[in-house]
Amino acid sequence: MIVDILVLLAGLALVVLGADWLVDGSSSVARKAGLSEFVIGLTIVGIGTSCPELVVSLTGALKGNADIAIGNVVGSNIFNVFLILGVTAMIRPVAMTRDNVRKDVPLNIGVSILLIIMGLQATILGLGKEDVLSRTDGAIFLVLFAVYLWYSIKNGKTEGSDGEAEESKDIKIWLSLLMIAGGLCGLIFGGDLFVDKATAIARRLHVSDKFIAVTILACGTSMPELVTSIVAAAKNKGQLALGNIIGSNICNILLILGASAVAYRQLPGAAGGLSFGGMTWVDIGALLLSSVILLVSAWTGRNNKIGRADAVLFILCFAGYMTYIFMNT
Repeated sequence: MIVDILVLLAGLALVVLGADWLVDGSSSVARKAGLSEFVIGLTIVGIGTSCPELVVSLTGALKGNADIAIGNVVGSNIFNVFLILGVTAMIRPVAMTRDNVRKDVPLNIGVSILLIIMGLQATILGLGKEDVLSRTDGAIFLVLFAVYLWYSIKNGKTEGSDGEAEESKDIKIWLSLLMIAGGLCGLIFGGDLFVDKATAIARRLHVSDKFIAVTILACGTSMPELVTSIVAAAKNKGQLALGNIIGSNICNILLILGASAVAYRQLPGAAGGLSFGGMTWVDIGALLLSSVILLVSAWTGRNNKIGRADAVLFILCFAGYMTYIFMNT
């Protein structure tokens, strides 16, 4: 147990150091490339910090374990908004631009709704006999992700400014790229250490794959997003933190579940795709609520900011969902 704790601490140290490098490096690249920090957070940082989720969900799909693949993504997206954005806004209110309110946050809702409709086609639309994400659905998700990525980068130079202070360090481009690469390595490897040890402990307690996926794995693989967003908030780069969260959520659904559905290995007697059978309506409701409540906060926040009152609400929602998970395990 002592060894496990030491490894967990080592993983956490790597994640913190990696997040610091990633925020400084990506902010420098954003300025030099003429891109907004939000777009850098939406693309480079959002995708990079989602690598642990990609590894976990893809591995689960290749082993025929849909509960791990889907539960990890659903749990991570809930965790990203309710806890990560909540903690970030508690440290420093997160400013929202006009484009955030009109395009980015609604897109996050749209992608979540798309996942629910396509994952529950049999229940909602009466299509097929099982609620699954097929390989065709996965391919559609991947195409949509490619379009989303292209559009985000293409329009990155016209994004509005969030009014935050431009006090980033003046770092040479080669060093900035090296910091981004090193930061991502630290985030991924450190998060992997945490997930491995946390999962091993959960296995000893004999809890279900779905419980492990939506709690330990979701929280563990979201550690890069958590630490990156906290560091960004501390450095007065709320747009980078917001872009990281929204980008990670969209990446989790379109890229990670898309790739997982395409790569899914069907075991004898299993569903013909990533099954949603392990997800309850409370899980689906929490996923949708996390997207909608972000838009409501953007509309009602003072001075176009997600403030500390919103942060408290987010954290309470997360606590309520986790309480439900633990009580029904």
